[in-house]
Amino acid sequence: MVETYILRIGHRHDRDQRVTTHVGLTGRALGAKGMYLAADDPGVVESIAGVAKRFGGSFTIQDKVSWKQCINNFKESGGRIVHLTMYGLRIQDVIGEIRACEKVLVIVGAEKVPGEVYGLADYNIAVTNQPHSEIAGLAVFLDQLYQGRELDAEFSDAEISVLPCERGKETVER
Repeated sequence: MVETYILRIGHRHDRDQRVTTHVGLTGRALGAKGMYLAADDPGVVESIAGVAKRFGGSFTIQDKVSWKQCINNFKESGGRIVHLTMYGLRIQDVIGEIRACEKVLVIVGAEKVPGEVYGLADYNIAVTNQPHSEIAGLAVFLDQLYQGRELDAEFSDAEISVLPCERGKETVER
């Protein structure tokens, strides 16, 4: 199975905290191994790390990274770069090729992504060629990449596990 990491570019501290946190939480819940944040925001790091600690999994998060250095380091380690953009190729046309990769770094932008990213990416992918949420784009991408298998993931090291139920909220705390 492809090992997936997320690079969040363009995060604006005062405006994007909630959305960036949700990008990380979505990635964690749907199979990504970690997230790099090209900004200085310890609150986002603390929030995501806290969820990972309570609900399990080995999701890592690091802020204050240089986006360009992160991309170059990832490529040097043999990883492939996927940039989610509405201007890219249709996901359904290239997802099979991406599934064959060992390691993938998914770039998720906040504000306008530097034009250089399009050239550095191995794949510029569109989850529809329409404007929509980067959280939705990441979720659809990961679901397509893992073909729904991520929906059955269980985190054995969880302090809190949610039990499926028709009504109400049921949890088990360890």
